[in-house]
Amino acid sequence: MNENLFASFITPTLMGLPIVVLIIAFPSILFPSPSRLISNRLITIQQWLTQLIMKQMMAIHNVKGRTWTLMLTSLIIFIGSTNLLGLLPHSFTPTTQLSMNLGMAIPLWAGAVILGFRHKPKASLAHFLPQGTPIPLIPMLIIIETISLLIQPMALAVRLTANITAGHLLMHLIGGATLVLTSISTPTAMVTFIILIMLTVLEFAVALIQAYVFTLLVSLYLHDNT
Repeated sequence: MNENLFASFITPTLMGLPIVVLIIAFPSILFPSPSRLISNRLITIQQWLTQLIMKQMMAIHNVKGRTWTLMLTSLIIFIGSTNLLGLLPHSFTPTTQLSMNLGMAIPLWAGAVILGFRHKPKASLAHFLPQGTPIPLIPMLIIIETISLLIQPMALAVRLTANITAGHLLMHLIGGATLVLTSISTPTAMVTFIILIMLTVLEFAVALIQAYVFTLLVSLYLHDNT
């Protein structure tokens, strides 16, 4: 069991070629575009969820910030659907890879920061030095605020990676323990199986919550710079 503990996090290959691109593109198939005048129930639910997300995310933004509506809506739908699909048996979760999460976090964070320096440079520079700071502490505070700004995309990516990876590892360990205890003690195996079911339900919630948290933090970074 210990040898295959991280096997589910290895990038899958087909005939020696990585197929992670196909896996990342797969969630888009689950959200078809409406092609009829009267939508069916699936499309109606999809549009309702999209509008709910848009209202929740973009209520705090001004006109300039609302130009990111499509980007943020697509981001939360992509991360949420990817996390949920990764809970299926024998599946691969791309959001357990730090490189992919950094690939999402860095461009979005950089776009928001560049937008702030471009449209309101005084307010953006004012964040590096709080008002009323004593003169001897000015160099130290500027360095601290610069580091805190640069570490934001890393915090976004690590938070998502750690939460998804930890949940999958815990499910793997409890599932393996349940199989081992089946031949040793059936009552104990039933207890661990119930714990596994509860943890699985919790992971469904975590998959959606982490998608919401990731997108919400990007939205807050955008709000601070528009």
